[in-house]
Amino acid sequence: MTPASTGRAGGPVPVLDIGGTHVTAALVNPATSRPDPSTVIRKPLPSRAGADAILDGIAAAALALPTGHSPRWGVAMPGPFDYDTGIGRFTGVGKFESLSGVDVGAGLRERLRGRSEKLCFLNDADAFAIGEYGAGAATGHDRVVCLTLGTGVGSSFLSAGRPVHSGPGVPPSGHVHHLTVHGRPLEDTVSRRGIRALYGRSTAAGAVRLPDVDELAARATKGDAAAVEVFRYAFDALGRALAPWIDRFAATAVVIGGSMAQSWDLIHPALTTGLGSADRADVPVLPARHPEEAPLIGAAHWAQDTSDAP
Repeated sequence: MTPASTGRAGGPVPVLDIGGTHVTAALVNPATSRPDPSTVIRKPLPSRAGADAILDGIAAAALALPTGHSPRWGVAMPGPFDYDTGIGRFTGVGKFESLSGVDVGAGLRERLRGRSEKLCFLNDADAFAIGEYGAGAATGHDRVVCLTLGTGVGSSFLSAGRPVHSGPGVPPSGHVHHLTVHGRPLEDTVSRRGIRALYGRSTAAGAVRLPDVDELAARATKGDAAAVEVFRYAFDALGRALAPWIDRFAATAVVIGGSMAQSWDLIHPALTTGLGSADRADVPVLPARHPEEAPLIGAAHWAQDTSDAP
């Protein structure tokens, strides 16, 4: 992928990174391929609200950006989503359910009041990966697997900076959350709910309020044996599920981002051990270099490199 440039439309590239609780808007400088810090806007987003409220919340962040930008927007969006048409496919995922079947692209263009000609949607994990490839830990790796660890497991398999979503070298749709481990869906073990539930079972604390993942990480750091074992088990399992696909894809690195990556000292050893369970050459597991900026950088690249978008 080439560095961001002024391209067809000129001016800074407007981008949106839409998550389950917040939306971030920014202008990416075409000369540096980095977000201008003075333009970064982060607002809460009611992902369980009605469609109009969600779209209004996204548009509010977008409209707060300075004018004079390119009319081509890069929009990082979680799935399930039809990225070619801009239509939501959220069913049974606990967020953005009201956007299922909704033309999000049309709704946002209407709200952006003439400040948008094209909305170039891409998966949020792909945006993170493209950003890390262009300006982060994935730079220099022709084939790399990038993971975002938060509520669940986001993933992107990049070849020469482009996401790969099909073929024998990647899991279904290029998403590791479709995998199983220890006979169960991966996210039953490696997710916010999975880690908390495992801690509850291991401590017989299921009937009381379970600590959230950041609190469990703090307990593990202080020597709580049950918390230490939860992290070891979960991320060893992730490594075991991922290992065969590292080989099939011929990846030369794994890059980790997301909120759980802040607990690197707990995650890295277990994940590396799990990956080593396969008979394969060692592949480095690297922390993201720009975990917050990478989705914004990747969305800007996508907006400039995508010829047609809804």
